[in-house]
Amino acid sequence: MAQVKVYGRRDVWAGRRREVSDLIQSCLVSAWGLPEEKRFHRFLLLDADDFVCPQRGDAYLIIEIVCFTGRSDDAKRALIREIYDKFGYYAEDVEITIIEMPKVNWGIRGVPADELALPYEVEV
Repeated sequence: MAQVKVYGRRDVWAGRRREVSDLIQSCLVSAWGLPEEKRFHRFLLLDADDFVCPQRGDAYLIIEIVCFTGRSDDAKRALIREIYDKFGYYAEDVEITIIEMPKVNWGIRGVPADELALPYEVEV
C-alpha cells in the first residue's frame, strides 16, 4: 500500500496531473512491485502565493509517499532514483519524502491493515 500526495503550483501542474500520476505509478510498480491498479494519488495544487519557496523555481514539486513499513533502504533508494530519472530536467525541482507506518496504523476495507491478506509483497 502506498498513498501519494503531490504538492505544487496550480498554474504549472494543473494540466499535467495525469502525466505526473502515471510517472509516479510506473516507478512504484517498477521499484516496489505495486500492482498497476493500486493507485492512490492526491494532488494538492496551490496558488503561487500559497506555495512559498523562494529558493525554488516555479516547477517546484513535493512528492510524499505514505506507505507500510517493510521496504528495504535499497528499495527506497531505487524508487527515489527512478522518480528522479523519469522527471528528467525537472529533477532539480522535485523533492520526495517517504513516510512509513506500521500496517496496524492503517484501516482499510473495515479492518486494521495488519489483518489484510495483500496480493503483493511489501517487504522488498
